[in-house]
Amino acid sequence: MEENRLCPVCGDLITGRVDKKFCSDQCRNSFNNHRYSNENVMIQKVNRLLKKNYHILKQLNKDGKTKVKRSKLLQEGFDFNYFTSTYTTQKGSTYHLCYDQGYLTLSDETYLLIQWKD
Repeated sequence: MEENRLCPVCGDLITGRVDKKFCSDQCRNSFNNHRYSNENVMIQKVNRLLKKNYHILKQLNKDGKTKVKRSKLLQEGFDFNYFTSTYTTQKGSTYHLCYDQGYLTLSDETYLLIQWKD
């Protein structure tokens, strides 16, 4: 005898496969969106900031290597706290990378933007 199964989202009767957990794709999506929205807030925020930084660097560095003022980066909304990795040269210079776009501090007000190539 088959027992009546109810959808955990809307409470409707579930019909179809025995292992089906939701009455519709809409309820399944709603359940998962709600479940993961709270868990991923911090990750989504950081990814959004990294993506924004990447696009700013790429937009300002059309030639693959260019100098830019700190004020220009800040004006565009660049956040110096977010980058994907660093690379330190043998001479001790540290490049901050945001995926394949990066910058090197030349002075307090000037940065060298580069496109990183492996």
